[in-house]
Amino acid sequence: MRRAALISPIALVFAGAVSGCENAAADRVSRFAPDYQGVETRLLDNELVSFRVAMRGARNSEDVSRYAECAAAQYALIRGYGFARHLRTNVAEAGGIWSGDAVYTISPALPRGLKTIDAEVVAADCAENGIPMV
Repeated sequence: MRRAALISPIALVFAGAVSGCENAAADRVSRFAPDYQGVETRLLDNELVSFRVAMRGARNSEDVSRYAECAAAQYALIRGYGFARHLRTNVAEAGGIWSGDAVYTISPALPRGLKTIDAEVVAADCAENGIPMV
C-alpha cells in the first residue's frame, strides 16, 4: 500500500508537467498572427520566376518559405500552368521583418525533381490557411 502512495504523487507531477508543455505549445500556435506584407514577382525567363516576400510575425524561416510557395502556386495558375518546381529560397530577418527571395520554375506538366508542387492543391491549402497569394 505504501508503494502505491509514492507512485501516485509522481504520476501527478509528471501529468502536470506534460500538461504544461501542451499548454505552452498551444499558446505559441494560438498567438501566431503573421502580418503578410506583400509579394513582388519578377519573371526572369519564360518559365523562371522570382518571388520576393516580406512578413512580420513569422515563427521561423519555414513560414516565409511557405508564403513564397503560396505565391508561386497562384502565379503558376494565373499563367495557365499546373505545376511549379522550387529551385531555392533565401530567408533573412532584420528588425522584426522577415524577407524571402525564392525562385521557381513553372510548367504545364509535372516537372522532374523532388521539390515539385501541384499548384491547385497548394493554392487551395494556402487559401484555407489564410496565406495570401499573388
